[in-house]
Amino acid sequence: MTVTLAPPPERIDHPEVSGPPRRSAVSRLAGLLGSRLLQSFLVLVALFWLMPVFGLLISSLRSEVDNGDSGWWTIFTAPAQLTLDNYQQLLADSTVLSALWNTVLISVPATLLVVVISSLAAYALAWMDFRGRDWLMVGIVGMLVMPIQVALIPTAKLYGAVDIFGTLPGVILFHVAFGLPFGVFLLRNFFSGVPKDLLEAARMDGASEWVVFRRVIMPIGLPAIASLGIFQFLWVWNDLLVALVFAGTDNQPITVALQSQLRQFGSNIDMLAAGSFVSMLVPLAVFFSLQRFFVQGVLAGSTK
Repeated sequence: MTVTLAPPPERIDHPEVSGPPRRSAVSRLAGLLGSRLLQSFLVLVALFWLMPVFGLLISSLRSEVDNGDSGWWTIFTAPAQLTLDNYQQLLADSTVLSALWNTVLISVPATLLVVVISSLAAYALAWMDFRGRDWLMVGIVGMLVMPIQVALIPTAKLYGAVDIFGTLPGVILFHVAFGLPFGVFLLRNFFSGVPKDLLEAARMDGASEWVVFRRVIMPIGLPAIASLGIFQFLWVWNDLLVALVFAGTDNQPITVALQSQLRQFGSNIDMLAAGSFVSMLVPLAVFFSLQRFFVQGVLAGSTK
């Protein structure tokens, strides 16, 4: 009996799995120089952007005589020019302190009212069905393009008729009215991205619309709400036009107080610089304290 042996199987050579192609030394050097050049360019842009702020700070720390004789950059060769007398005189001025307090009384209520009303309206427009909801949203978007100058004269006549012209409530109401369209539009788009299953699960557990808004929407929408608060506070704090028209002489904010000083004392750059820098500190403190939520609100929806 003959036994036939099968031939051995052919050897199959598998190609070696190679990693990504190695970059040459010239390519690595070009990439390194490119990133360094980009970083250097961004640093230069940041320095040029901050130079006016730095010049304002230095001018606020120099006397009126030094500011009139030379530029602020001379402090690098004569640092003895720096003094805190301007800030001492500014904080001793009751007009400036009153203007700062009026600015707080205007900015804080206008910001809180816009945030609260916009949050409630945005939730209703995003997750509640009612007649005319789409047309209402179209109207809100249309109000975004309305220039603020168009409403100054009609609003002034209305304020005169109801006797609130030249008062703090009148200024606050105007800021709230023109801040609501943007606030509702921003939060409505953010709230619409909340998963519907979360809301349905909460309703199945017996939660009312108020509980759903407070327990589900608010924690998720906190970054967007904080972003809206930052925007609104900065707009109201730095406003000049509305305050010039609707604020009285007894309740003018810091922007109007500084503008009146510029009109009366055009060469008083030391006091104006100190007042301007003090007025910048509060918005900067608000922004940096809420910066984490602001970044989250800006990046919301960019990734899945």
